[in-house]
Parts: sequence; structure tokens; C-alpha cells
Amino acid sequence: MNTHRVLIISPATATANNGNWQTASRWSRMLSPRFDTSIANAWNGEPFDVMLALHARRSAQSIARWAQAHGALHDARRLGVVLTGTDLYRDIQSDATAQASLRYARQLVVLQERGSEALPPDLRHKTRVIFQSAAAQEVLAKPSAQLRLVMVGHLRNEKFPQTLWDAAHLLRAHKDILIDHIGEALDEELGAQACACMHQCPNYRWLGSMTHAHTLRAIAQSHLLVHTSSMEGGAHVILEAVCSGTPVLASRIPGNIGMLGENYAGYFATGDANALAGLLLDCHAQLNDVKGLYSQLAAQCAQRLPLFSPATEQAAVVALIQDLLHADN
Repeated sequence: MNTHRVLIISPATATANNGNWQTASRWSRMLSPRFDTSIANAWNGEPFDVMLALHARRSAQSIARWAQAHGALHDARRLGVVLTGTDLYRDIQSDATAQASLRYARQLVVLQERGSEALPPDLRHKTRVIFQSAAAQEVLAKPSAQLRLVMVGHLRNEKFPQTLWDAAHLLRAHKDILIDHIGEALDEELGAQACACMHQCPNYRWLGSMTHAHTLRAIAQSHLLVHTSSMEGGAHVILEAVCSGTPVLASRIPGNIGMLGENYAGYFATGDANALAGLLLDCHAQLNDVKGLYSQLAAQCAQRLPLFSPATEQAAVVALIQDLLHADN
């Protein structure tokens, strides 16, 4: 029998179906065998034993209300705050409500191993890492004559899609390097730039929004996932690629390094299309070389695979709730 009630605050809804919602939904399923778990956009004062709030700024009102209801100016009992990329690398630097959320939380959660470095040193002691997970995917055969790559992410500034478009222009004479781009245009101007790139680069396709199942299949059918973001808290698409047997080329930002490891060979400087194009050319040239770059990336991703297992994530989330329940008042 579930005796403790857990509330997960998600600023995103099921309709948005973005990373915050996916995390909230998955954690609710993982906790439900042991706890009576609910998801809401905000806390309305209803009694719960534990509250987990995703996003320090967007959930700040619920976080503050919980802390005030429990008479705490800091380390409010049974309150956990999960930090996203915009939290870590933008909001907590300047937003007073996000900064207050950090103080109110009894536990802070980051989603990759470099996340705590963005926090004030005096708050790092109450921070833990919980890697997100994905079920192991069928590893699909990939063509041997062509290099197929995919980028997944809605078109918005944080994803820095211009890097991919610039690389596509540099590679447009290479008909055997095929570039697919999945994601809805959340910015009309970026959508127009994607259309322009398609007209100018015959090896680039912008496919728009796709279902999660079709997106996973596109990742599994590709040789590489390209991830050009300028800001990430721990991109779920990276671990989905790793779980699909698809290596990653990623911008060298803390959120990506925290997912793939400090010594990963597939990084390029943020916005450096020349470096991205060079990595793609090297992977293509060495595609079937067991000692080449592509094989090295595949081996390094395989070493990270255990971090992203559902069992590992579930154990970590359950441990978080148990620690919050039993922490000293």
C-alpha cells in the first residue's frame, strides 16, 4: 500500500511533451509502485509528503509557497528542486526567484555530472546527480557507403541550429553525407532559415516535428546524432542516441560534457561549423576503420551506456524520495 504522497511540479504539460514533461511523467511511473504520485503545474496547498519541483524559475511560486507553509527560509523539509539547463546556465545567475528556489530546496538535483559546478559553492553539498534514462533500443543496420546524421531539437536559439546549417553549406558538395533535421520551428525566422538551407543544400532535409517513436527510429538508422546546443542541462536526446547505438557529435558545453565525459572525442566548439564539418568528414572517411574516429566514438558511447539505464534512474529517484522523507526536520 502506498502510504506517502509525492507531488511532482512540472511547468510543462503533456501537450507540450518537452523534456520537463517527459522527466515528470517518467519519474511518476518509476515512483508509483512505492508512492502515491501526482503531477501538477503548481502546488495549490493540498497536503503531500514530498514535493519535487522541476525548474527553479518556472516553478518558483510553488517552491516558495511550500517553503513558507513549512516555515523555512532555506532547506525546506521534504522539498527537492530539479535543475534544468536554463536554470543552471542562465536563470540562477540573475533571476532572484530562481536563486531563492535554490535556498529553499532541501535537495537539489542536476541531470549530468558537471551540473553542480554551476551552483554557488555553499549549495553544492545538497546536490546530487540523477542521470535520465531510456529503454535500450534495437540497434539498426546503417548504410556503409553513405554517412547519415540526424539532429533532433525544436528550432530555438538555445539549440543553435545555425551551426548545423553552416556545416551543411560546407558539405553540400558531398552527396554521400546526408543530413536530417527533426524539430518544430518555435521561431519563425529559424524555420525560414531551415527552408533556405534545404533549397541551397541538397543533402540537408528539415523534417519538422515527428512523433517520439519515429524520432527514435531516425536516430537508430543514423550513423551520428549531431547536437549543437549552446545551453543544456542534460539533453535527453543524447542518451537516447547512446541507447540506440548511435554515437554523438556535440558542442563542448558543460551540459554535454557531463553526459558524455571529459575525454570524449566528438566535441566541437560551440558555433564552430568548420570543426563540425571536419569531424563529419573524418567519420565518413573512417567509417569502416575499426581504429578510426567513428569506432572510437562508438566505443566511448558504449562505456557511458550503463549510466542511462532505467533501473539506475529509478533507484536514484526512489533514493531521493526516501532521503527527503527521512531527513531531519
